[in-house]
Amino acid sequence: MKTIDLNCDLGESFGAYTNLMQMDSLILPHITSANIACGFHAGDPVVIKKTVELAVKNGVALGAHPGLPDLQGFGRRNMKITPEEAESLVIYQVGALQAFAHSAGTELNHVKPHGALYNMAATDFELAKAIARGIKKCSSDLIFVCLYGSCMVQAAESENLKYACEVFADRAYQENGLLVPRSQPGAVVTGETEAIARSIKMVTESKVTSITGKEISVQADTICVHGDNPKAVEFVKSIHAEFVNHGIEVKSIR
Repeated sequence: MKTIDLNCDLGESFGAYTNLMQMDSLILPHITSANIACGFHAGDPVVIKKTVELAVKNGVALGAHPGLPDLQGFGRRNMKITPEEAESLVIYQVGALQAFAHSAGTELNHVKPHGALYNMAATDFELAKAIARGIKKCSSDLIFVCLYGSCMVQAAESENLKYACEVFADRAYQENGLLVPRSQPGAVVTGETEAIARSIKMVTESKVTSITGKEISVQADTICVHGDNPKAVEFVKSIHAEFVNHGIEVKSIR
């Protein structure tokens, strides 16, 4: 039987801005892994604590979602940082999530970089390796969630770090396997039917159709729906149900 992990980026409210927190509680019953913002691009101590507790209550694997220090840009703007800075900001943020996980009586399972940090690491081996080192220094048992075929996979292998290849239900792909930048038309998949069809194809056939129409290869260990997508709740419900209908077991990457 094929298996797939269904992950979502959560805990991305902060301060008085709690609208996403309400969506998180509706998403969690339908996913198997949660990537929780660590305070740099979104999240704050209270939001992190509540999100961790909700994830534990729903039996969802906990992951840290470290980003660039850019609240104003939601961590989706590139920044010029050194490998040393990348390693340190990963340790800082993953360490915070580890503490909240321990306070809830559980362990952190995986780490997935957020936004611009993820996309930068996909094409920059030295940056990706610094992220991998930071993860490993927090715990060698943590799983590095990586874009298939990217520098992140190479970095994880070079550091002998466990990794899982990620695909995206709600994002368009370029022919080279990278994600289409959000600044370009068609970068975000908005149709539920399309998101479901893409998800099933990526898991069962290891293929996805790029934005140009070319079919490219992927490896789907875990599939992401972004928690800030306005249709995130509908997407995770429908995608999870369709996986079950196709005989695919939805389970975490533990």
